[in-house]
Amino acid sequence: MTVPLGGIALAHHDAAYAALDRAGFTDVWSSEVAGTDAFTPLALAAAWQPRMRLGTAIAPVFTRGPGLLAMSAAALAEAAPGRFTLGIGASSPVLVRDWNAVPFDEPFRRTRDMLRFLRAALHGQTVDQAYDTFTIRRFTLERPPAVPPPILLAALRPGMLRLAGAEADGVILNWLGADDVPRALAELGERRAGFEVAARIFVCPTEDTAYARALGRRLITNYLTVGAYAEFHRWLGRGEALGPMWAAWAAGDRRGASAAVPDDVVDALVLHGSPQRCRAEVRRYADAGVDVPILALLPTPEGTAGGATALLDLIAQLGADPQGAPA
Repeated sequence: MTVPLGGIALAHHDAAYAALDRAGFTDVWSSEVAGTDAFTPLALAAAWQPRMRLGTAIAPVFTRGPGLLAMSAAALAEAAPGRFTLGIGASSPVLVRDWNAVPFDEPFRRTRDMLRFLRAALHGQTVDQAYDTFTIRRFTLERPPAVPPPILLAALRPGMLRLAGAEADGVILNWLGADDVPRALAELGERRAGFEVAARIFVCPTEDTAYARALGRRLITNYLTVGAYAEFHRWLGRGEALGPMWAAWAAGDRRGASAAVPDDVVDALVLHGSPQRCRAEVRRYADAGVDVPILALLPTPEGTAGGATALLDLIAQLGADPQGAPA
């Protein structure tokens, strides 16, 4: 499950993490956009739920310096030895340049360089090297983790997917349907033992189809008009389906862009329906080759009306099979 969960303060997430554990969720993965940072929710989970695996999906490679990102990862790996996975990625120009005042230059090379630096630093090596996008002078972690975390790489198109397959311990996919997974995985090449495929999956567990599709259209319009995501979906074959959305967006017609997103695209990218139906749709990702399906829970009318109690009940439903046993 993606954390933190909306509608529950971080100080009260102990109950949310306990509910996730009871429901059979094995992992919590953070994101980092404009809410919480990627590490604080996981630090709380490390203390409150000593069985759960923790992961960042993702920590951007531009918004922290290499040394600081290594320290953040090492600290969490020390707090949760053997239970932490570091997911990194380029993020987007909006988050990096517009919100953090950092140039968004050469994202592929920056990601590759950060991956190589982190691999060495988290294994306790002294790094003294000029990479293509930055230079490190004699950096050594004072507290290298006893169990260095695996490093997963967020990837969309072939170049980054091949980099993940060649140099990372796994890949994190995002904004794709279950039927898109095989095409992405085909670009990874031969995978080493232990290589993991994670995917963030947007889930809106409500049977109010009109609500779910309206929310899905807004999300798709906000995300898939960003350059990297637009090119990703052209590569996946959705150029014709999403062309009217991109044209309206380019013309400044935000409402028209949202209205132009076809229902079948929404249904492929934002799962909705009963919790049981959502579970079945998530399983399609696993059947297609995803090892770690990471649910990103979207707000629902029922959850908004019922507050934290309804949210915790929904977690139980999402994590239970039809017979009520944990997943």
